Amino acid sequence: MEQPYTTAGWPFAPVPRGARITAAERARRQAALAQAPLFANLSRRQLRSLTDGTAVVPYEQGEEVVKQGSPGSSFFVLLEGKAKVVRSGRALGRLSPGDFFGEISVLDGGPRTATVIADAPLRCLTLDRKDFTRILLAEPKLALEILWELAGRLRRSERTLIG
Repeated sequence: MEQPYTTAGWPFAPVPRGARITAAERARRQAALAQAPLFANLSRRQLRSLTDGTAVVPYEQGEEVVKQGSPGSSFFVLLEGKAKVVRSGRALGRLSPGDFFGEISVLDGGPRTATVIADAPLRCLTLDRKDFTRILLAEPKLALEILWELAGRLRRSERTLIG
């Protein structure tokens, strides 16, 4: 079944972080966040908590969403449109609705490892690091779930390196 946010377009206008949203909007945001492996194993209640810190942000065609080397502080899920990923002037890939990036930056605030440029008008669900941190401090179980997911990803990558 197709995800609700990949239909003919995101049905709502951009909404600032912290603004009141409808139940349908909340459900769409939760579904978008659940696509990212970092958040995939969270409960609906935990996803709902994260959703409270999100916003929907538009980007024009050709606009840089993030720039390689700049400090990172947000996680993004593409809701609508297409984008390209570029590192040191070399195209690495394309992003489409449901794809995400910035999951490490939302954790550590480190520099972006690539530039993401809108190939078409975009709408992105964003989760800012300060909101993410506030939510984790308020919900230690959520922080543990994410920590366990990160540990699992690290173990899987070590297995790949070792053979």
